[in-house]
Amino acid sequence: MDEPDQHTTSHPTSAHWGTYDVLVSGDRVVGVRPAADDTDPSPLIRNAPAAQHHRTRVAAPAVRRRWLENGPGPDSLRGTFQDEYVELGWDAVLDLLAADIDRVRREHGSAAIYGGSYGWGSAGRFHHPQSQVHRFLNSVGGYTRSRNTYSYACVEVLLPHVVGLGGTADLLERAPTWEALARHTDLVVTFGGLRLSNTWNSSGGRARQTAAEGMRAAAECGVRTVSVSPLRDDTIEEMGAEWLPADPGTDAAVQLALIHTLFDEGLADYGFLDRYTVGADVLRRYVRGERDGVAKTPEWAEGLSRLPAQALRDLARRMAAGRTLVNVGWSVQRTRFGEQPLWAGIALAACLGQIGLPGGGFATGYGSSGNYAGGSTPSGLPRFLQGANPVDSAIPVARIADMLLHPGEPYDYDGRRRTYPDIRMVVWSGGNPFHHHQNLARLTRAFGRPETVVVAETHWTATARHADIVLPSTTALERDDIGASQGDLRVRAMPRAVAAHGSARDEYDVYTDLAERLGARAEFTEGRTSAQWLRHIYEQWRARYTTRRPPGFDDFWAAGAVDIPDRVEDTTLFGDFRADPGAHPLATPSGLIELYSQTVDSFGYEDCPGHPVWLPSPERIGTDRARRWPLLLVANQPRGRLHSQQDMGDYSRSLEIADRARMRMHPGDAAARGIADGDVVRVYNDRGSLLAGVETSTDVRPDVVQLSTGAWYDPSSPAATCVHGNPNVLTADIGSSALSQGTTGQHALVEVARHEGEPPPVRVFEPPRTGAP
Repeated sequence: MDEPDQHTTSHPTSAHWGTYDVLVSGDRVVGVRPAADDTDPSPLIRNAPAAQHHRTRVAAPAVRRRWLENGPGPDSLRGTFQDEYVELGWDAVLDLLAADIDRVRREHGSAAIYGGSYGWGSAGRFHHPQSQVHRFLNSVGGYTRSRNTYSYACVEVLLPHVVGLGGTADLLERAPTWEALARHTDLVVTFGGLRLSNTWNSSGGRARQTAAEGMRAAAECGVRTVSVSPLRDDTIEEMGAEWLPADPGTDAAVQLALIHTLFDEGLADYGFLDRYTVGADVLRRYVRGERDGVAKTPEWAEGLSRLPAQALRDLARRMAAGRTLVNVGWSVQRTRFGEQPLWAGIALAACLGQIGLPGGGFATGYGSSGNYAGGSTPSGLPRFLQGANPVDSAIPVARIADMLLHPGEPYDYDGRRRTYPDIRMVVWSGGNPFHHHQNLARLTRAFGRPETVVVAETHWTATARHADIVLPSTTALERDDIGASQGDLRVRAMPRAVAAHGSARDEYDVYTDLAERLGARAEFTEGRTSAQWLRHIYEQWRARYTTRRPPGFDDFWAAGAVDIPDRVEDTTLFGDFRADPGAHPLATPSGLIELYSQTVDSFGYEDCPGHPVWLPSPERIGTDRARRWPLLLVANQPRGRLHSQQDMGDYSRSLEIADRARMRMHPGDAAARGIADGDVVRVYNDRGSLLAGVETSTDVRPDVVQLSTGAWYDPSSPAATCVHGNPNVLTADIGSSALSQGTTGQHALVEVARHEGEPPPVRVFEPPRTGAP
């Protein structure tokens, strides 16, 4: 990493990928170095210098010429590379925007405004784009909002029915640390692996990266790991994980076969099932085939997963012989019928009888985020409140294209029949749906429908390029803030390191001026400046402590950080429930773990019945669809960046091949198609196509290709829907089921062919055209 010299100064900061120092010369970021106590820093910090001053920074407020000249209205040409923008002064743009917000409210009501923001815009607790834009919209009349996450919507919607809302919160926020597993656990069986690069990122960053050292310590203490994943390197080498390369999308089948073995060989804990669960008899009849005539034996699962039946029997016996943790990673549930491996994973842990024991039971999230297994913070963190939304209108977050394309149409969600609102204005701040969402050609059509699209952004992302009004935002390095995440070690100061780029402004100041134009300044600001809000939210957090109270704000800011006093490292999920289920019932109708849910069953969803089942996804090897598209694309999270952030950074670009996203495929699959390492290939199906650079690797099982999400979407050439390699041009825009309507972007069937001739240039890292008013 870089070191300061006599011409540079060092400034501490925090990002989602950790705490580090930026080195500044003049008014430019010229390097980075890890925080002094971070012994295992994320390489993502290397992206910061190039991203901070990149030519795609939004330098001035800009209005799309067609919107400026023709007025608000649907426009199918939004997002094309032929678009031109006009740069105007802040007052002129805010006057235009305030007038249009007022028009939409008067003519269509506040529910016609969709407040799109999906977190991750900044690790700061105050300058958090989602909180800023939602508070502003709440202050001026409300908005249609989103529910749940792209990361784990199936977890959020299904598990309250199975273990209660509080149990779901515990699973997401209070998972035992790796140190606790090292003390108590014999075997971790993880569906979806334990990918280290996922743990580099946390919603508010972390004071120090602790996941890798925790994994290594657990392995040194004798914890053994079995990774059920199509990717061998989904666990770090030091863990020595046993690799079971199941066909993607067959996790529920494998879990049901393990449950069948436990019942068949008398290894299931009937005492636990009788006392702590309901529906075990339903589950038992199902896996034995008494209901559908198909016993869910290891031989049955072998035909689906291509894992040897004997290996599954042996695994079930090993799981029953010691303290076992069943982990279902978030990637596994981002698929069609993604609720099933979650529910079957809980059922498997229940049959082992170890839920509520230290180091045993069920978890969802190890290897999915840096927050997970990093401890918990019961007293919470400094927080900028969003206020109350006076509009009762919301959609599942992954259904935005459906909402925009089908206003007024009904849809199912979590037991209720709902109707999509008629959205006339989209206001987006933080997050990039052209990274998160599926079938990007369809999303582009959807973004052509609103009358006005407003985006506050630091860079000319694909989302900004689909906007009519673009508001340039400061980055985390250009403002003061506070950093911390759930389970963090300490709260950190994030002092400004460099001046704002061009005319960029803090979003708080922009929304303050907009709120004033709309008569809501007092409600939005409560009379505080940014500096006063920082002090206020810190002191509110500090006041929660009656003993071991942290120092006051001035001392905290001078010191640069303060330890979180009540951080909890060792928890046993469902421990109180196991000790006395009568005194500590779960918040389910029965008070018990619901292996069969009468509530879910009553919804009548064929794609999510009342107990865990095997439902074969059409995006799976061996299906009719696979005859045409024989390779299964795994679109996992990238290791070179967080989602799509700072894709132009040095570390992210270093992982590309021929200026495209890197796609891995098995050498046998590559040779059969005349493809060699370093070739540019066309990856395609009936939804779209992309260009990528190839790396052959035996770490990817045959018939599978792996291409991470996050490459900036580049539809600039007819050679492919995206010439840069964004896999979401290939994924299906369909919900996991009618229950959760979660994303299904993890898997897609594709074919791959060598690209002939000179590939087109990648143009997405060039700013759009601007012209005079």
